[in-house]
Amino acid sequence: MSPAGPSLLLLPLLFLAGLGAGYFPEERYNPESPLRPPTVLIALIARNSEGSLPEVLGTLDRLRYPKNRISLWVATDHNLDNTSSILREWLINVQNQYHHVEWRPQEQPRWYRDEEGPKHWSHSRYEYVMKLRQAALTSAREMWADYILFLDSDNLLTNPNTLNLLIAENKTVVAPMLDSRAAYSNFWCGMTTQGYYRRTPAYMPIRRRERRGCFPVPMVHSTFLMDLRKEASQQLDFYPPHEDYTWAFDDIIVFAFSCRQAEVQMFLCNKEIYGYLPVPLRPHSTLVDEVDNFLHTKLEVNTYLRYFWLTGP
Repeated sequence: MSPAGPSLLLLPLLFLAGLGAGYFPEERYNPESPLRPPTVLIALIARNSEGSLPEVLGTLDRLRYPKNRISLWVATDHNLDNTSSILREWLINVQNQYHHVEWRPQEQPRWYRDEEGPKHWSHSRYEYVMKLRQAALTSAREMWADYILFLDSDNLLTNPNTLNLLIAENKTVVAPMLDSRAAYSNFWCGMTTQGYYRRTPAYMPIRRRERRGCFPVPMVHSTFLMDLRKEASQQLDFYPPHEDYTWAFDDIIVFAFSCRQAEVQMFLCNKEIYGYLPVPLRPHSTLVDEVDNFLHTKLEVNTYLRYFWLTGP
């Protein structure tokens, strides 16, 4: 064998050894980058809400969540006040910060024919709100959003971590417990066989946070998160009502029935202070009454914040 023979045989071994020393050891690779946050569509439906919108939109903007992973779906209709202009101006100012913005205003008519006042929930109003919520849900599904957050136009999410905290619960439908100046909140602990509210001993300990956690409940409303990645979420709808539905024609009850039929459990979390909502007004209340009512909610928030800063968490 020529002197060059052994050298040529050693070349592949040396090459492999060089690869092993320089490329394959795991410690020579950079660690994998983190996953991007899930995508969220926030659905906001507003009517005659000029008294609450500036504060509500402010808390929405202050959520600690990447805005480029959030889409906004905003609708307004049948307004007697300046709601549409407030929303339009806000969306123009923030649209470049968010992933996507869908704007659905209806300027006319300004009231429903079968309503007795701006705070009266008539059959036509319930039906229209159900259709809007369904349209928002359809948009979220079509854009392959991971989550949809329904937010009422008078709900203040004062905890900027609310969205992250709800996502971490890993529930198909979950709501943050919102505080008010009374026993009222955005959940029920009991429901009758006809779909109406039923008083139970479990409600007040949860409402007062004497019991803390994430509790299975028959009803959440106003502000809640749906995980659209869950298979069962595909069976949840607001409109039309389920073919077996015979309960009251009310958007929150229709959706609760949909969850029941799909065997999806609703959950209510009260582990932290997430935000506030006003006590519902009577059907014959005026828009002036609504402004005054929301003012009480803002005073409650300010009282809590002052107490928080003085005493600590």
